[in-house]
Amino acid sequence: MNAARMPRPGRAAEMMIETTPYPRASVGDVIIEVHAAAFTPGELDWEPTYVDRAGRDRSPAIPARDVSGVVVELGFGTNPSDLRVGDRVFGMIDRYRDGAAAEYVAVEARDLALVPDGVEHTQAAALPMSGLTAWQALMVHGGLTAGQRVVIHGAGGAVGQLAVQIARNAGAEVIGTGRAHDRKLVVDCGATTFLDLAEQPLAALNGTADLVFDMIGGEILAQSTALVAPGGTLVSIAAPPATQPPAGRAVYFIVEPNRTQLIELARSLAAGEITLPAPVLYPLTDAPQAFKDKENGVPGKFVLRNENAQSRAASQPR
Repeated sequence: MNAARMPRPGRAAEMMIETTPYPRASVGDVIIEVHAAAFTPGELDWEPTYVDRAGRDRSPAIPARDVSGVVVELGFGTNPSDLRVGDRVFGMIDRYRDGAAAEYVAVEARDLALVPDGVEHTQAAALPMSGLTAWQALMVHGGLTAGQRVVIHGAGGAVGQLAVQIARNAGAEVIGTGRAHDRKLVVDCGATTFLDLAEQPLAALNGTADLVFDMIGGEILAQSTALVAPGGTLVSIAAPPATQPPAGRAVYFIVEPNRTQLIELARSLAAGEITLPAPVLYPLTDAPQAFKDKENGVPGKFVLRNENAQSRAASQPR
């Protein structure tokens, strides 16, 4: 099969499309024919991209954590009443395994959920990491409830847009922050207020936020400690907070796969309760260029399409 592979941590210029062995299904795995895959540019520098959980080298590595496709094989120990061959599934692949920038990938069945009817693979592939990060930040680590005030730093990004929508749907008052050009986008997602970080001081919000979700880090994260109201929470995915809020708590986390949360995100997407921006599409064979463009700051959520799988699906009788 064809796959995008990285020989070592570095930049996308080193990525190659190569012929690689068909994946092997371990206990509890399924093999997916990849229809679409999405990635985060930072993956190319993550240590887990190149090693297994025992620290053993497994380079050259295949990137792209997010996948949507069709189950073609069940590994030993996978419950056939849970997932079946032919199911349309999506999910986030464990960081210590090869990713979905390939024609086929082995994924733990427990990390996958069914793609709802009416949702395209390119949509589904754009949801797992961003959606799970937003959900876990707000609902799991932040304990968000209706009526609370939430400040979301970096609200114009892929995770931020979903976080604004999830918080809005939970009945929160949402204050989004970011660059001026993100204002309309963030407000359209459901933010009550938008704060331009280049023009408006964060100090105006000191002591008023029940929950702060930071995706920027640096000085913004440092200032965010003061925003937290008594009993509130600061949640960061950018870096561990250096200090705890005086009368609250601070949490740093790394997103984890979770089927139950994927099912809820999929339901919300199919129901129109959350929406995703149109992805920037590249053929799988152009994965190196897609990673290069993202490194160079091209905006948008990038999704790789396995055009061979798409063509086979289109040719099958309905």
